[in-house]
Amino acid sequence: MRFAKDGVPVIVAALFLALVLTAIGWLLNSSFSLLLYILALFIAGFTMFFFRDPDRKVPAGDYILAPADGKVISIAMVREETYLQSSARQITIFLSLGDVHVNRVPVSGTVEHVAYFPGKYLVAWHPKASELNERAEFGIRHPSGLKVFYRQITGFVARRIVFHTKVGDKAVAGDRFGLMKFGSRMDILVPEDMEILVSKGDKTVGGVTVLAHPELRQSEKP
Repeated sequence: MRFAKDGVPVIVAALFLALVLTAIGWLLNSSFSLLLYILALFIAGFTMFFFRDPDRKVPAGDYILAPADGKVISIAMVREETYLQSSARQITIFLSLGDVHVNRVPVSGTVEHVAYFPGKYLVAWHPKASELNERAEFGIRHPSGLKVFYRQITGFVARRIVFHTKVGDKAVAGDRFGLMKFGSRMDILVPEDMEILVSKGDKTVGGVTVLAHPELRQSEKP
């Protein structure tokens, strides 16, 4: 099984803690030992499960892909002044503790905007989370000229964002770019006239689920 590179230190710490609990249980050699063994197994198992990083078969074609696994909890019209500087459609994806938390680039192009903001830890689905929570945001210009904006946003449980993206990078849709630790949210914003190919309530798979096509507008048919 492959694990997220940025999660390896946490996995090592969890395995060490599990080993310590197991050793204590063995030394105690009492009825309490069983609880320690179960706790050690849970800590090690859950940590490795959370930081799993499965390979994905990125669809061939020029698409805007889901940047994360999770559930679409909102598709809304918003005004985005940072990068798009226009009205936009915002697709919000909520990541539960059981989802893969490795994040993937949603669209190919040149990275033109990267910013990080410390902040609060409101629940990820809170309407103000995208403005008040700790977050990292990115803007990519597709070769067609289309601009796509997206954010990693911490939730109530998530306390750390990791990303490996800088201005000037040549991004490829579906490539890994970062990680959000322990529950969180992704927003992706596209021009307001773009045809969205998912609906509220849909499950997404990062780097696989097609959210939109750079050339497809609402006046056109899929």
